[in-house]
Amino acid sequence: MNPSIRHKLDQLTDRCGELTVLLADPQIQEDPRQLRELSREYAQLGAVVAGYRRYRQIEDTIAGAEELLADPELAELAREEIAAGTARRQALEPELKRLLVPLDPHDQRNVFLEIRAGTGGAEAALFAADLARMYVRFAELRGWSVEQMSESAGELGGYKETVLRISGGGIFSHLKFEAGTHRVQRVPETESQGRIHTSACTLAVLPEAEAIDDLALDAKDLRIDTYRASGAGGQHVNKTDSAVRITHLPSGIVVECQDERSQHKNKSRAMSLLQSKLLSQAQAAQVDEQARSRRLQVGSGDRSERIRTYNFPQNRVTDHRINLTLYKLEEIMTGQLDQIIDPLIQEYQAEQLVALMKDRA
Repeated sequence: MNPSIRHKLDQLTDRCGELTVLLADPQIQEDPRQLRELSREYAQLGAVVAGYRRYRQIEDTIAGAEELLADPELAELAREEIAAGTARRQALEPELKRLLVPLDPHDQRNVFLEIRAGTGGAEAALFAADLARMYVRFAELRGWSVEQMSESAGELGGYKETVLRISGGGIFSHLKFEAGTHRVQRVPETESQGRIHTSACTLAVLPEAEAIDDLALDAKDLRIDTYRASGAGGQHVNKTDSAVRITHLPSGIVVECQDERSQHKNKSRAMSLLQSKLLSQAQAAQVDEQARSRRLQVGSGDRSERIRTYNFPQNRVTDHRINLTLYKLEEIMTGQLDQIIDPLIQEYQAEQLVALMKDRA
């Protein structure tokens, strides 16, 4: 094992011991916020420390077997023990490296997925609807729940903008790298000469704010409007001002929700989205100078700014960040996104591990 990785594992093991002592401290137990933070850190360290202990036990077993090689009667058994232990150790090393990557505190949260049509007019709006369906199917395949909070229809169909709330487990960890500009190349239905057009949509992926993260919002900073919801919903939609729009005056952020029939529920959902946007804005300001963060920003929606291209004539999807190309566009559009998302997560973890080792050096 790399000495830097071993040193880091030793540090985490020591920290886990410190946390055990701290969590037993009566003063900390009386402070709910500190107790929650330390408990979360302890839980995150638990898996890597347990794995490292198994790794050291395997090393001890190998060392003990090596001492027996000098005994003719036990040498063969010792060699078998060494071979088995070496195989277990080699299998455990990649898992330990993965566990070393710091966890994103938002990984387990629900998300708000905002899809906006960019360059391309009506075709971009149609593609926005295609992307929305793709993510809904992806969520369904994983057993997540999806609510469409709001929608603004395009002139010829699709969406100028739509916001989905996706709830379940570990959602942000899977969708956070979907933020950015998605470019589509295909022949629009309205194209009589069969020419391929290029359009774009932008995606923003916001982790839903938890209650403990709630920002203090001053009522005088909010303008709350109610209106009649648009879209599907039957006669009720046309008779009740149940949809809610909230404007945060200092930042200019506007959110709305028209999914629920209850105005109270829509207001609650809209407030949650507003808090998530404000938290995301504050966090983005803190990491704006980091190259990785800039790489994942949404951008302007121009064709030239893209994280991924969907080429329909070639049945091709290319993720430009990791130079991944798959000729499985039809599968991808039915929600089978793991074959793109998993390599993105692996690349991110590898980069994080390299950065971790550089910090140590």
